[in-house]
Amino acid sequence: MYQQSSSFRPHGLLVFDIETIPDVVGLRRLYHWQDEFSDEEIVLWYQQKRRSERGNEFAPVYLQKVAAIACCFRWPDGNQEDISIKSIGKIDDEEQNLLQCFFGIFEKYDLQLVSWNGNGFDLPVLQHRALIHGIKAPSYWELGEKQPEFKWNNYFNRYHLKHCDLMDVLSKHQYNSRAPLDDMARLCGFPGKLGISGQDVWQLYCDGDLAKIRSYCETDVLNTYLLFTRFQLNRGKVSRQRYEEEIQLVKDYLYQQKKPHWEEFLQAWRT
Repeated sequence: MYQQSSSFRPHGLLVFDIETIPDVVGLRRLYHWQDEFSDEEIVLWYQQKRRSERGNEFAPVYLQKVAAIACCFRWPDGNQEDISIKSIGKIDDEEQNLLQCFFGIFEKYDLQLVSWNGNGFDLPVLQHRALIHGIKAPSYWELGEKQPEFKWNNYFNRYHLKHCDLMDVLSKHQYNSRAPLDDMARLCGFPGKLGISGQDVWQLYCDGDLAKIRSYCETDVLNTYLLFTRFQLNRGKVSRQRYEEEIQLVKDYLYQQKKPHWEEFLQAWRT
């Protein structure tokens, strides 16, 4: 299901997704807001400002604070124990800790990354926020200085699949050809999103429902992995039988987790 590596570190597949909220601390710093206004008031003001100036309220990547990072790890043996889908860090971790956990993974493992719009959003956010917090990530930024095989096949070269941004690959990097994750997942027979979208994350955060944010992020990352398995079938990298075995393995894994969002996911998969 993944690309082999000659690195000395254990290798595997990492599918990832992030959820973000507006960086209120950054907004206070850039626009000199003091404590007389609440976080919600500042975000509302900024959203209205963006809407009037840009036509939408979405903040630029450097003002996106990471609220959750979900990962699907898939290891090469193909056994049940070799797949894991989870949000990294603890539920109450600060952004800096989440970033340290994420970039620390690359120091332990040589991973092929898979994402949906990771080049356009997730990785630029993570890179800007890591710079703001002073997070070290030498293996992630490796471009062949220490490991020659990374000179061409690294996380930044669009012509190799060390990082496979499925949205970019399928659209041939054409903006007008890009498809939403939810639409493609459902068109391929997978559940897609379960009633929550990225637009709901800020309100969930204000309500203190971090668990729901993490669960939503995990379902997005699983939809991405399922599309990647279909992509591998499409590329001829796996047989139809191996593809169907992988789909069943994922379903068995979800059944064993006994968590509400996975039960809802499985129910949607059956309908």
